[in-house]
Amino acid sequence: MKNPTQSAKSITVFQERVYSVVAQIPVGFVTTYGVLAKMVDCHSPQAIGQALRKNPFAPGVPCHRVVRSDGSLGGFFGNTTTQWFEKKQRLLESEGVVFEKAGVVAERFILRKATANNPPHFPSNSPERRAGAVR
Repeated sequence: MKNPTQSAKSITVFQERVYSVVAQIPVGFVTTYGVLAKMVDCHSPQAIGQALRKNPFAPGVPCHRVVRSDGSLGGFFGNTTTQWFEKKQRLLESEGVVFEKAGVVAERFILRKATANNPPHFPSNSPERRAGAVR
């Protein structure tokens, strides 16, 4: 799903940092806008969302694997309509992510620990990891 709003040639240094970290999120997991903000030493989860909205590398850079801190879906390519939420949820479910209720990711699938001083280390995508709490 190529994002037509931005070419790969016009990305900023900030976007490049965000996309680099997002590319490491393993299949079957999600992380939050806030965690990503800490990982790239940014103080604004909203800035992360704006960078992801413009992601020209999707699905190689899996921006659909980023959710709000409460586990709800947030946006998808800058869209917040029910149709887009359902699309994002179906995509995550196809990767093995389980939802507690409509539009809310089960906690054990959310990767939460990260800081700018602690480089990202995402777990392997083993079934054992997904079965337990991963944080």
